[in-house]
Parts: sequence; C-alpha cells; structure tokens
Amino acid sequence: MKARILVLVGFMFLFVSCISTKSTLRNVDDSAPKLIVNKYNAFIISEFASDEKYGYDKDYPINIYYRSTTNDSINQYRFFNALTGPNGEKLFYEKVGVCCPFPSKNSVSGAALLDIYELKWLGQKTPITLYLNIYEKSPIQVPKGFGLKTF
Repeated sequence: MKARILVLVGFMFLFVSCISTKSTLRNVDDSAPKLIVNKYNAFIISEFASDEKYGYDKDYPINIYYRSTTNDSINQYRFFNALTGPNGEKLFYEKVGVCCPFPSKNSVSGAALLDIYELKWLGQKTPITLYLNIYEKSPIQVPKGFGLKTF
C-alpha cells in the first residue's frame, strides 16, 4: 500500500513539474455562454468554425467545460451527438488518449490535460483526430469537415 502511494505521489510530482506555468491554449473565453442541450441530449450548435485549426490543433481545442455537471464525460457525448460526417453520415468516436498538460484554474490540481478522440464514419478512409478540453470554456462550433445534425 505504501509503495502504491509513493508511486502515485511520484507520478503527480512528475506530472505537475512538466506543466508550463503559461497556457498555450489560444481559444479560451471565460465569458462564453452556458452550453445548451436539446431534447436529444445534444448541444445546440449554431456556428461552423472558420479556423482550420479549431479542434484539430492542441492549441485550439474544442472547449466543452463540464463543471455544470458531475459527469466529466457527458459533454463529449453531447458534442459528438450534435455532429455528422460531411454528408450527414453517422459518426463513430473513441477516446484514444490524453495529452498536452496545461495550467487550469478549473482543475482541482491546477493542471489539466486534453482528451484526444478519433472520429470515423462509413466510407471514410482515415480517422480524424480532435482535441477536446473539459476544463475551459469558449463558444463551441462545428469543426471543418463535419456537418450538423438536424433534429
């Protein structure tokens, strides 16, 4: 038991010591309006991203702040539930990892990670990787190359 605690403390020290004191995130907006969920448990999204980096670049993640709920993965579901492939195809998504530590006042430890998701649809040759951030806010948009469900 003591060995497990020591390993955990060592990991936390290593994790925190690798985090820059300055965030590289470029699209955080603390004044962003609260995310609204429709009756189909999907976010209501009205904007399409004009920036090709939005969601595809770790410095421009999709910020889906979750602190209004106790479930730290529900907002990913709500976001992906609002999207389609470029021609209305049903999306399949999977969390494939985490990366890119950054400082966050919204994290209990003061540090946070981005979630990495792979998205696919029928007929697609190469999966698409998107970066999602549950710790910060900004208006959410449909990333380039995706469509928006009509309910």
